[in-house]
Amino acid sequence: QVQLIESGGGLVQAGGSLRLSCAASERTFSSYGMGWIRQAPGKEREFVASINRSGGSTYYTDSVKGRFTISRDNAKKTAYLQMNSLKPEDTAVYYCALWVAGRGYDYWGQGTQVTVSS
Repeated sequence: QVQLIESGGGLVQAGGSLRLSCAASERTFSSYGMGWIRQAPGKEREFVASINRSGGSTYYTDSVKGRFTISRDNAKKTAYLQMNSLKPEDTAVYYCALWVAGRGYDYWGQGTQVTVSS
């Protein structure tokens, strides 16, 4: 069973930065794409960013382009989300997820809370 453990969330003022980490137990971590998805109170889950197996290709939702950066270290079996210029509307629980071909985001972490105060 794959385990994903997020860390790095917290409370930050608008304009500040946070770096989220997602550590995976899967020994073949480098075989899977990874994504970050968030869910704000009362809203549906929203795709934030994704990265392919090698880290050479990334995608972002429009609202975070230029502010967030997704990356990964396959040797450490860890994915990251660097979040800069944070806005109150970025407040949400952030989940990392592992992409399985044919099944989509099939494994999810427990989530980490990010709160941005104005």
